[in-house]
Parts: sequence; C-alpha cells; structure tokens
Amino acid sequence: MKKLHKLWGVVALGGALAIAISGCSATGGSNNGGDKPAETKTADYNPQPRENLKQGGEAHFWTAEVPPQMNSFSGDASADTSRLAAWYMPQVFLMDPDGTVKANPAYIDKWDTSVKDGKTVVTIKVNDKAVWNDGTPIDWTAFETTWKDNNGSNPDFKANATDGYKDIESVTKGATDKDVIVTFNREFAWPAMPFLTGILHPKVNTPELFNDAFNGNAHPEWGAGPYKLTNYDVNGQKVTFEPNEKWWGDKPMLDKVTFAGMDRAASLNAYKNGELDQVETGSADAVKQVQGVKDTVIRRAQQTAKTIVMLDGDKPQLKDPKVRQAFFSAIDIDQQKKIAWNGLNYSEPTAGSLTLYSFQKGYEDTFKAAGLKFDVDAAKKMLDDAGWKAGSDGIREKDGVKLSVTYPVFSDSPVQAALAKALQQQEKAVGIDLKIETRPSANFSTDLTTKNWDAVSLRFTDSDPFGPAWFCQMYCSDSQLNLSGTSTKAIDDKIKSDVESQTTADAWTAAAMKLEPEIIKETWGVIPLYNGPEIMAVKKGLANLTPETYVGLDLYGVQPVENVGWEK
Repeated sequence: MKKLHKLWGVVALGGALAIAISGCSATGGSNNGGDKPAETKTADYNPQPRENLKQGGEAHFWTAEVPPQMNSFSGDASADTSRLAAWYMPQVFLMDPDGTVKANPAYIDKWDTSVKDGKTVVTIKVNDKAVWNDGTPIDWTAFETTWKDNNGSNPDFKANATDGYKDIESVTKGATDKDVIVTFNREFAWPAMPFLTGILHPKVNTPELFNDAFNGNAHPEWGAGPYKLTNYDVNGQKVTFEPNEKWWGDKPMLDKVTFAGMDRAASLNAYKNGELDQVETGSADAVKQVQGVKDTVIRRAQQTAKTIVMLDGDKPQLKDPKVRQAFFSAIDIDQQKKIAWNGLNYSEPTAGSLTLYSFQKGYEDTFKAAGLKFDVDAAKKMLDDAGWKAGSDGIREKDGVKLSVTYPVFSDSPVQAALAKALQQQEKAVGIDLKIETRPSANFSTDLTTKNWDAVSLRFTDSDPFGPAWFCQMYCSDSQLNLSGTSTKAIDDKIKSDVESQTTADAWTAAAMKLEPEIIKETWGVIPLYNGPEIMAVKKGLANLTPETYVGLDLYGVQPVENVGWEK
C-alpha cells in the first residue's frame, strides 16, 4: 500500500477523538460563543500572502504525540509522524484545499503527464538548487529510491502503502540527473498520486534503514527544506525546527517552530498559560476553557477524516465474522454522535464509506448496502448462532470463556470517557464485556502497531481527494492501515481485477463503490462512525495554518511550511 493516503491519528472516541473530532460552539473565525448554529466552513486556515506577514517570531503547536517512528512512509508511522516530517522533509508537491495538486516550484521546475504507447508517463525537472541537508543533490535517485522502497516488490520494506508505487514500471534518469522519467505499467488513472507526500533520501535504500533507521532517530541530515530539525526528544515529547541555512527558496517567516506532545487536558492548560499558540478543542467544554484567553480565535473547518472502530479478527473471541458483525450492530452511532458533538450545534450526513465522503462525486453508502445498522435483537441472534450463550451475569460465554473485548482509550478527555462508557453499555446490552483501559497518548503508536488491543477507535485521515485510488490500502490483506486481519488473498485478487484494472478515475471509483459492500459483508473488520469538524483555538494573527498533510483547517491543503507566520 502507498505512502500516506490515510494514517492513524490518536483518535479513539473522544480526546483522542478531539484530534479526530475537534469541536466548538462558535462560528468559524470568531471567538464569540453562544447558542446560534455554528458555521462549519470548508477551510478556515487564515490564508495570507507573504507580504502581509512579519519576519521573525516563534510559533508553538500542540501534537498528541512525538512518535518514535519518523519515517512517514513506514507502516509504523502515525499522522503525527507525517505532520512533523513536513517541517524538515521535502514538500515536492503542494495541494489546494480542494485537492488540486501542483508542483512546488522550490523543488520542481517542470511537471508533465502524457500517455505514450498505452502507458502513462510523468516527467519531472528538479530545481538545480535543490539539495539534501547532507549536501547530496536532490535528483532522480530520490524518486527512484522512494519508488523502490514503497512498490511492494520487496516485502521486507514495511511500507504503509504501495498504492500508486506498485503501478510504476520504472523510474529513470532523463537528459541530466535532475530529469526524472516515471513510467507506469499501463494507462494509470491517478498519476498525481505517487510522490504527492514527499520523497526519501537515496541513502534510505535497504529494508533495515527504511524500517528502523528513523525509529528514535529523526535523521535531520536526510531532510531538506526551509527548516531544519534542531531538537527531537521522544522522552520529553518535544520537537524544534529552526531556519535552514542550506535552504534555497523563500525565507521561512518564523525564527523557531516548536511542537509539544501532551494529553488533552495538558494541552488546554498549556494554551491558557501562553505556552501554545494553537490547540485542538475536542468538546464544547474545551472551547469554553480557552475562549477567554486573550487574542483567541476559534477556527472551524470540515475534516477529511473518519473516526472508525476496528476489531482485531486475529483475536480468538473475534475470529468469527458474525461476532464482529454483532459487535458493530450493537453500536448506536447516533448516540455516539450526540455525545461527541454535545454543545457543538453540528450535524452531518451518514459516514457510509471508508473510500469517499458524502460530499464527493460517486459516493454511495456502502455500509448501509452491506447491512450495517443499529439492531440489538439482530446482534443477539448473531451471537446465539455463533455459539455464544448469555451467562448468569448477562455476558456471553463459549467453551467456558467469556466474550470479553479490551478497548484502550488514549486520552484523558471527559468526552472520551463518556463515549467509551456509552460504547461499553451498548455492547453489554448484547452480552459483550467491553473492558476500557485508559492509557497515555504517548503509547498510541506502539500499542497500535503491536495490536495491544481487541477493539480500538481511531481516525483515518485523508491526505488527498483520491479515495478510490487507496482502496487497496484500506482493504488488501497486507494493509498496514487496516489492522483488523480480516482480508484475504481472494479479496486482494478481486481488488486487482475489478478496481485497479480501470484506466479512468470515474470507472475506478464506480468499481470501488460496487466492491466495497461485498468486502464489508465478508470481513466486518472496520466501520466508520462519523467525520466531524476540525476546530482549533488559535492566537490572533497566526496565518497559513495547518500546512501539513493530515491536519484539517485547510481541508486537503498542503501549503509551504515557510509561509506560516504572524500577520503584521
């Protein structure tokens, strides 16, 4: 599967949810509360041209976690990895909020797509001045290395996704080392997809380096861009970036950028104490806590993310798909929404697909088509048929083992606690014992990748609007995103024959929408709960917010990090 179409964020129903579902009771761009319906804008990131910004100053941002894995292409990476990497790794492509892709002129002089002999060919001319921090020129070898590391031909590379890369036949040198020729193995429907979220230093060319070199070591010398990484502290949960003297493009506006990893309550306190300039607000109560802070603006945008619930089908009690379907049928999603958005004056259509959003062309409610609905009686019957009988305490048992499911919560948010307890009661109603375990948010990445859970809720975030292009990342059996362990080789083959054989975006999308409910009915590994708004408290004057992928005030936007700064 490919590099970062979707990655986890510390989400889970609540304060982790605050990352997935930030909320407030104020109009976007306003710091006035009240009972009036809140406006959710498509994007609300205070875009400003560089001439409106002052040179200098610092910005202090919150992140849920400073992760140990800093290779954003890795299957062990998180959304926080991607966000931090954007500040010291090449942003070779940029994206408008609506998803329009464009080459970053700091890195690419020319970018063309054509079809030759029935194959899509992309030609790239790399900026002559572009150089890695260790002095290595940025040239065609970076694109070749990124392709080879992520195309799946060597299974020892633990890539988070091969989509897009596996469809490339070759990456070769053109007239000079700065000329890149990318040839796909056929006419490919999504040529803007590969390399959209970056490139790797050509030295990262073995499975050992790809998988392990960035684990606990951010390797700033393998970075490039307007900022250099000057401090990376996993134990202290702090990362610092400062202007890079080797940068050849527009001068970065800020003198220093700091990210601090901390739990929800700590982040709100840090914002109130002036230690942070931007923080996510995950509930009406959180917004109330920060609205009185001087020069606070509440910004509210549509998220391109889905809060989901995932089950580990490899666990003995969840191997039977009927048990998994029963678990999902017991969830009252409407009640979960009410708790998540209490006081936010927010509503949205059903999140009925893991591939597209309701506002996108071609969307269908594939989970409804597969039969997902809140139905306690149906869930009970499924468990009966699977041989799980209710004990004297109402909890189901089979062969002397209780139907118990461990559910970790990576947050101290009261909303998180309320959502988890509601889910616990919903599952108890059908005889499933949901055991809630509250854990530090710093444990999120490790616990997720080691599958230290039976059920988990988190966020799938989209870095671009090409959802169907990442269909394999969501549903293939070797997915590093869908950790439910419920897919099969037969499903892989079906995706390849029915979906990935299409040569136009429209046909590919239609095929994905047709196949998705069939896969759901067979697997029952993951369901979406909702999308929600992205709402942040931000200090007045901070502009060009959330330039990184996977952060939602600018919808699909990927903006130059050097343009983040303070208004004059």
